[in-house]
Amino acid sequence: MRVLLVEDDDRVAGALSVNLTRQRMDVDRVGTAQRALERLRTGAGHDVILLDLGLPDLDGLALCKRIRELCDVPVIMVTARTDMATRLHGLHVGADDYVTKPFDPRELVARIHAVTRRAARPAPVSPVSPAEGPDGSVPEPRADGGIAGPGGVRIDVERWEVTVDGEPVALTRKEFNLLAMLARQPGIVFTRSRILAEVWDSAWVGNQRTLEVHVAAVRAKLGVAGVIETVRGVGYRFPAG
Repeated sequence: MRVLLVEDDDRVAGALSVNLTRQRMDVDRVGTAQRALERLRTGAGHDVILLDLGLPDLDGLALCKRIRELCDVPVIMVTARTDMATRLHGLHVGADDYVTKPFDPRELVARIHAVTRRAARPAPVSPVSPAEGPDGSVPEPRADGGIAGPGGVRIDVERWEVTVDGEPVALTRKEFNLLAMLARQPGIVFTRSRILAEVWDSAWVGNQRTLEVHVAAVRAKLGVAGVIETVRGVGYRFPAG
């Protein structure tokens, strides 16, 4: 696996490189946003990007947005910034995951493997037949393949599109998979562990915070109240009816 490490701190970069190399990863380290963009433009074939936010020439959030204009390589933000606003902004500009310093190197390796597995899938969500409702009934399939939600929300799992009152909403791969998973069975409560297993390929308890951040990101992007309902102590559901 080829990793592009964008980190200006030599000490942090050195420690990360050693740990990743021990996991048989090929680490390509740069210390500025400009060098990172140059690497990506050459098509060096990176499998994942580890991105620090405190770079000397450009903020990492702005860099992530520019990376998304160039390629779809998975991006994991690795930073000391822990506030929710920064996490949400990172997801909005295209990050696939967010790890805060200090962290256990084993956690970072697990997240790298998770995002690269997801990126390798040919289709993030495959259309399926409508699931049975709570009363055992099977809803009629929609002619346009879309799923209607509150406030003008519509999810088209075939086209991988989400709109609100006809206006498209840009979601990341994980955000769409999370929303589509809930929307395909409205009214059904999905436990946190089930969502993590199906969307993140992981049952690791440390991903609970990641799930909460992604739910908050979807809600913020859609701007519609009640589109993802929290069932306290259990998980989440898409409203029925």
